[in-house]
Amino acid sequence: MAKLLLLDTEAMQNDFFEDTAMIGIRSAQPGYRFCWLLNKHFDIDFKNYPEQNLSLVKNGATVYFPTYQHDIDNSNYKYLLYKLKSGTENLIPEVKHLDYLWLIQTIDPEHDAHTILHELRNLPQVEMSQLLAEEQIKKSLNSLIM
Repeated sequence: MAKLLLLDTEAMQNDFFEDTAMIGIRSAQPGYRFCWLLNKHFDIDFKNYPEQNLSLVKNGATVYFPTYQHDIDNSNYKYLLYKLKSGTENLIPEVKHLDYLWLIQTIDPEHDAHTILHELRNLPQVEMSQLLAEEQIKKSLNSLIM
């Protein structure tokens, strides 16, 4: 008799979100332009890898959400930037007021998040930025796992 294997999504979430911090951002800039702005201001290199873009099937139609990644030199750490809106659809319904989510995977993500948050607030193209707790988007965490 074949053994049924179940995917442990809670373990996946714990692994993926270990040593992370999240910043929610509201900006009217399109993704490519917003990445250019962040790359220039923070001296980083967010890139879009189309095979990593997230998708959501809604009413029989597939909706795509661009993601951008910056690998931090000489480490296994990275930044991920998620575009949370595509047309009228939201990747994370709990934070409909936000346009982007910056996921920070570093050795000290809380400290790095506060530093980044401070800098984001100085950019005129950023209308709002805030730290997000996992609990705020608990229902949608699986949507972010790449």
